[in-house]
Amino acid sequence: MADLPIIDAHHHIWRQADLPWLMGPMQPRIFGPYEPLQRDYPIDEFLGDVAGHGVSKSIYVQTNWRGGKEVDETRWVQSVADQHGWPHAIVSYADLAGDNLGAILGAHSESPLFRGVRQQLHWHEKELYRFAATPDIMNGAAWRKGFAEVAERGLVFELQLFTSQFADGASLAKNFPNANIVLEHAGMLEDDSPAGRAAWAEGLKRLAENANVSTKFSGLGTFVQRCDPAGIASIIGEVVAIFGAERCLFGSNFPIEKLWTSYADLIGAHRAALAPFSKAEQRAILHDNAARIYRL
Repeated sequence: MADLPIIDAHHHIWRQADLPWLMGPMQPRIFGPYEPLQRDYPIDEFLGDVAGHGVSKSIYVQTNWRGGKEVDETRWVQSVADQHGWPHAIVSYADLAGDNLGAILGAHSESPLFRGVRQQLHWHEKELYRFAATPDIMNGAAWRKGFAEVAERGLVFELQLFTSQFADGASLAKNFPNANIVLEHAGMLEDDSPAGRAAWAEGLKRLAENANVSTKFSGLGTFVQRCDPAGIASIIGEVVAIFGAERCLFGSNFPIEKLWTSYADLIGAHRAALAPFSKAEQRAILHDNAARIYRL
């Protein structure tokens, strides 16, 4: 497996001063205490983290800059790529229900590496896990009009949901078959009880019925706050059985996962989980699917 090239399809870099959620006293967050993240995480550090692990390219995913600064974020990441050659694609923020969505997408598109949009829609009955204001933002008429524009522009939409929202996500994918949707973090399995796991799997099956939905193996340590090779293998095995290897891809979620693991241990756990699959399937998940979806 070590000779297989890897595209890290979900990572971040940042300047702390741009991120209000990293400034001031630590607040309760989904991934636990995060004092080690309350600093800059530059591309040089990311490159040091991935060095020696076969990572050939990477995809940056937005980090929630201050309100109204989403285009500045894209431009900054593009400037980093212009200087360092990394990352190789950018997923930016946009409010799909915003009145100025067309202008925002147009401004993002001035950066050659812009490939997609993430607007975090995940809502949970537990306040600690909640991000979106309501669970059904994706059902609003104005939001869906914006989603249609994202799809028409050929952009990827990164869909971040909890199990309770999967039915709405599947409906969205079915209603917009031309949309290129990537489900974040393999559907964010936060309830690993037998009932929770069954609901998650059934919801994934509904999403996977839509050929325009793929999913990422990223953020799998979020709710256990550790690198758990057995847990990663269990999720990967179940998700590949549902989506097929041709619609799964790898992302490190660094530096969030750096709170509890090293890149070496993280990629090692994913390689071990993928060992039962053919070399072609492993290459698809680790490299080829991301290259296709993000046009690398």
